Amino acid sequence: MKRTAVRRRAAQLSAVAAVAALTLTGCARGSGGGPSPAAAHRVRDLTYAEDLRVSDAEQRLVARCMARHGFRYWTDPPLSLTESRPLGYVQDDVRWARAHGYGSRITAKEDRARLHNPNSAYRKGLTAARRAAYDTALDGGRQAELLRTDIPGGGRVSKQTGGCDGEAERRLYGDPATWFRLDTTASNLRPLYVGKLLHDPRFTAAVHAWSACMRRAGHPYHDPDAARQATREHPALRTRAEEARDFAAEVRIAVADATCAREVSLRSVGQDREAHYLAQLDGEYGARLDAYRQVRLKALERAERIVPART
Repeated sequence: MKRTAVRRRAAQLSAVAAVAALTLTGCARGSGGGPSPAAAHRVRDLTYAEDLRVSDAEQRLVARCMARHGFRYWTDPPLSLTESRPLGYVQDDVRWARAHGYGSRITAKEDRARLHNPNSAYRKGLTAARRAAYDTALDGGRQAELLRTDIPGGGRVSKQTGGCDGEAERRLYGDPATWFRLDTTASNLRPLYVGKLLHDPRFTAAVHAWSACMRRAGHPYHDPDAARQATREHPALRTRAEEARDFAAEVRIAVADATCAREVSLRSVGQDREAHYLAQLDGEYGARLDAYRQVRLKALERAERIVPART
């Protein structure tokens, strides 16, 4: 799908803040069914499994549309439901960590799929005229409608919508401009409160307790992001034996990370504090968040008629 072009604000979040901004709601979805930090809202959000089903339905709709235009289109080979589990700042699923570490092998699998994407090879094999027609069918080409909306906290974002991409979004989400506005709002609220969350006394105390637990386990990292980053410090080219050793080390750290996170209740503390700061934005953005969730629930109903759930 097309990437969104954003005119970013001058002030950027630090790397740690950016990681924390992805934290705790993602972990709630990762648990498969629990409420998100915005549980006080009247409308629930999708679980990660439901979110995947909507995404898979969008791909299927694009493929059907492209076929009507006379082109082949391959949907992304889906990962299993377990492999697709989102990894937030806090990862406290010990069983998942024993099997996947921090997911490096899953990421490598996704990278290989992108590298060998059959759509790219197919498009390159078309004549110049057919290639232009393919691009227009897929995303509307230069004539596609340009949508613009404001980002919470300042700035503007825009994207083009047209072709089979746009048709799939309309089939699932309804009016493109409304969906773009709601999705942009929901996707950009965390930078408004992540600084407060990072310095929240209860949250920082839980992180310090996690760090002390990790030191006792022989892994002296100051926060979960530092532990995860340490497992990525290896040469780009490795033998199979080196990759196996690196993965074993990754699993050891990830299991200790998840065990300590459970021991100090890091996820529940973080979710509670995130809900607290998100509630402070409710007066300005609460109604829009509820509308966003309503649209997503409708999209799920439509997706259930298009594709099966992942297993």
